[in-house]
Amino acid sequence: MNSKPFKVLGIQQIAIGGPDKQRLRALWVDLLGLQVKSSFVSERENVDEDICELGRGATAVEVDLMQPLDPDKKPAVHATPLNHVGLWVDDLPQAVAWLSAKGLRFAPGGIRKGAAGHDICFVHPKGNDEFPLGGEGVLIELVQAPPEVIAALS
Repeated sequence: MNSKPFKVLGIQQIAIGGPDKQRLRALWVDLLGLQVKSSFVSERENVDEDICELGRGATAVEVDLMQPLDPDKKPAVHATPLNHVGLWVDDLPQAVAWLSAKGLRFAPGGIRKGAAGHDICFVHPKGNDEFPLGGEGVLIELVQAPPEVIAALS
């Protein structure tokens, strides 16, 4: 049995994309009652998003409501309504190294700061010849868990 040098601790976020963020807010904030914690805009990632929270404390889950800055550019955060799922991991560099060695394909960009300030890295939805494993159609974001989340979820 292979022992992994990292642990997946829980769901960090669910990202939902649409052509109009205000319609997403009408559902998730106005009707369902999620709280908007912050906003994030990135031309490089072609996104204007509101970062909402479901739950409290270290185990709260982010629900990111996203619209593209330009609907004709990539990445197209609105093209797939469930854009991606974020997973807390206890050691992101170890996870990326180990998973890459096992043939998992990562999206371009490597480890970098995400919208909420955590280090992140994306698993590509599809494998290729060099890295035959992917997210099986789902974009997966691996997120470095801060110490309080590691303590709460370990």
